Amino acid sequence: MIVHSNENSPSDQTIPGTDDKPYVQGKFFFRGASKFFLTGVTYGPFGSNGEAEYNLEDVERDFARISATGMNSVRLYTIPPRWLLDAAQQHGLYVLVGLPWEQHVAFLQDRQRARSIIQRARAGVSACTGHPAVLGYTIGNEIPAGVIRWHGREAVEHFLQTLCRAVRQEDPGALTTYVNYPTTEYLRLGFVDFLCFNVFLESQESFDSYIARLQNISGEQPLVLSEIGLDSRRHGMAKQAQMVHDQVTAGFAAGCAGAFVFSYTDEWHRGGYPIEDWDFGLTDRQRQPKPALAAAAGAFATLPFSRDGEWPRISVAVCSYNGAKWLEDCLSRTEQLDYPDYEIIVVNDGSTDATPLVASRHRVKLVNTENGGLSAARNVAGQAATGEIVAYIDDDAYPDRDWLKYLAHAFRNGDYAAIGGPNLLPPRSSGFAKCVAYAPGCPAHVLISDRVAEHLPGCNLAVRRDRLLEVGGFDSQFRVAGDDVDLCWRLQEKGWKLGFAPSAVVWHHRRGSLRTFWKQQFHYGIAEALLERKWPEKYNIAGHLSWAGQLYGPGAAAMFGLRERIYHGTWGSAPFQSAERVSSEWTSLPLTPEYYLLIAGFALASLAGVFVKPLLFLLLPLAFAVALPIWTAAKRASIIPLQPGFSKRSRALVACLHLLQPIARLCGRFYGGLHPWRYRRVSRFAFPSHRSFTIWSEKPETIQERLTKWEAALRANGYTLRRGREFDRWDLEVRVGFFGGAKLWALAEDHGAGRQLIRLRIEPTCKSAGWLILAGLTINGLVADFDQLWIPTAIMAGLALVFAVEMVREIGAAVGAFLSVLRADEKITTQTNSPLAAAAAEEFVSTEA
Repeated sequence: MIVHSNENSPSDQTIPGTDDKPYVQGKFFFRGASKFFLTGVTYGPFGSNGEAEYNLEDVERDFARISATGMNSVRLYTIPPRWLLDAAQQHGLYVLVGLPWEQHVAFLQDRQRARSIIQRARAGVSACTGHPAVLGYTIGNEIPAGVIRWHGREAVEHFLQTLCRAVRQEDPGALTTYVNYPTTEYLRLGFVDFLCFNVFLESQESFDSYIARLQNISGEQPLVLSEIGLDSRRHGMAKQAQMVHDQVTAGFAAGCAGAFVFSYTDEWHRGGYPIEDWDFGLTDRQRQPKPALAAAAGAFATLPFSRDGEWPRISVAVCSYNGAKWLEDCLSRTEQLDYPDYEIIVVNDGSTDATPLVASRHRVKLVNTENGGLSAARNVAGQAATGEIVAYIDDDAYPDRDWLKYLAHAFRNGDYAAIGGPNLLPPRSSGFAKCVAYAPGCPAHVLISDRVAEHLPGCNLAVRRDRLLEVGGFDSQFRVAGDDVDLCWRLQEKGWKLGFAPSAVVWHHRRGSLRTFWKQQFHYGIAEALLERKWPEKYNIAGHLSWAGQLYGPGAAAMFGLRERIYHGTWGSAPFQSAERVSSEWTSLPLTPEYYLLIAGFALASLAGVFVKPLLFLLLPLAFAVALPIWTAAKRASIIPLQPGFSKRSRALVACLHLLQPIARLCGRFYGGLHPWRYRRVSRFAFPSHRSFTIWSEKPETIQERLTKWEAALRANGYTLRRGREFDRWDLEVRVGFFGGAKLWALAEDHGAGRQLIRLRIEPTCKSAGWLILAGLTINGLVADFDQLWIPTAIMAGLALVFAVEMVREIGAAVGAFLSVLRADEKITTQTNSPLAAAAAEEFVSTEA
């Protein structure tokens, strides 16, 4: 048996039995309570005559050598005879059974063929059912991209799901998978137990990059490399051995749950015909070992990491306020981490329950403080840490045993200021908690690329201590939530990168009741209000935060639109075909907090129909506006795979949580002061018109330095502004309210010897929402006037006037803000002794055009 000591020697193997059959938990396989890494080779196919393709004498000899090499599994491409499974069990090997069918043709074109495939799969599984050596079944292997393109992705996915269901009916409890490859990586296969990918890349750098991509595609499912290797005929045996060793090592270090080297022997067949121009085997056609066999054995013997090399000291920080309920589990699991040099720090943040008593029963450094909130407690832990890395984990979470190794490995292989990993639902969670895991709003990471993150949740966050202290630690104003978002932004503001380690897993308990879920989302809304006041440039006028990266997690899909498109290449020729989300604010809008304000606006306008009958037509768009989030929530819930403990009733609850979560966030935002009419500061008013200026300067100062200075002055005066992004032509924008603002353009002309002519342009801006509201009120007023309804006419006219005045006030305040800062910094004048400056001033007179 492969135990968690990660020793892969033959003595660790035992005969597979029914009581210790591998099962899936999170990103890995387990046997009993120990993690189990799949280490093996592919075997066959050797012919096309059923049982005759396997020779008993060859199988016994081959399985004995595979077992003696330290491997624990073989992957087959056909249904094995019962005696082969017996032989595998005798030698301590598990068998991943392949279900062969005609996947290379348009199999859905003929309904009879599709039914025949399922019937034959049932018969094949029935022949293996109950055997303890069976690890699981592959329900398909590399369906050609052209076939999927012909039938459509959804149709193929539905057929594979039906096939998977049939396998489980024949062999309940058996593991299922589909063997994919890069050309069809876009297939959504959440219904299988683990994902398999065949990856043949001859560049180690490309291999490492693609494994990182596959880890993000697999999400919370285990990733198994079902075929890796190199052709020794073309590259030589030494190169093959080196590549096999490097790919196995890199795959497991990147968090793969298993790997099968292709193949055991150079002898193999395709379609019943021998393949004689490729030599991928670890042994030759006479079963004589090649150097790659020893290389594979050496790589499999040190999983998931080699014990060589130095590991940085890490301080694990657990901050708890009345968290005694889960703290015992958290600390007991943390004490069992497989890592050579770490300490555990528990900060008791003024708890009134048994938290300090629970902590005192463990080998931890306990620090008791008065209640100051989560950020303050995390800062205390950072100050008390002696490690060069501080790894934060919540008191209602517990880590995978290799958690710190995956974090440390990521730090050693990249220049990151902080690294995080996924937080998964614990296996024995309640039914409500499982539904919460699929709802939006749970802590989730945001990735810019496969390895670089934009945000890492604080429940699984490791930070270099020196950089944590350099940015001043966590901001103590965030007492409950939001501190991790703020820290990530400040680290990135310094120019540092955030990394993501997909197998650095912690198990994080979700909220177990509707009340606690509402409370969590309400406090998240308050945190958003605090973040918006500190980082206004990251929020739009409605108070919505748009991430530059992609949000991950089971409930993250609700934050995006429903549209996806697949990159096939011209005529389906692309070797790597991926799914691409087509970003659309309109398709993601129905499940955002701001959308409920739109519904409220329609409802209020419809009520006016009591006085102005034509306004009753707004009841139709109101009904549509109400129905759209309900439909979207139901759509999101319907794509969740049904599984043990998760029924159709669970889907209905998930849909309800999708609708409830934005309302809770909205209430929290309003409580914290984050609402569309929040910008009210006006210190100076200027007529809202376009203005242009020139500034002559003889001091060497870049335009970026000037903009930074003006930006700081505006912030110091309390204005809300944001910088222009990479694709914007403007440089700064001041926002005063929901309707209006102003933008600043800046250009520096270099005239030699450090002399510059600075061109500035201020342009007022009015949001389209303001024009729409004003137009709506005006039209309603005209309609009421036409019907001689004087009171509604007066009301509409008054409201229109109020909105118009407010628009002018907000735009004028933004223009005045720019003018006050610019005039305080530079005396805009045309008087100068420089002829060049005089000529420039003559052409660009410093007047407000």
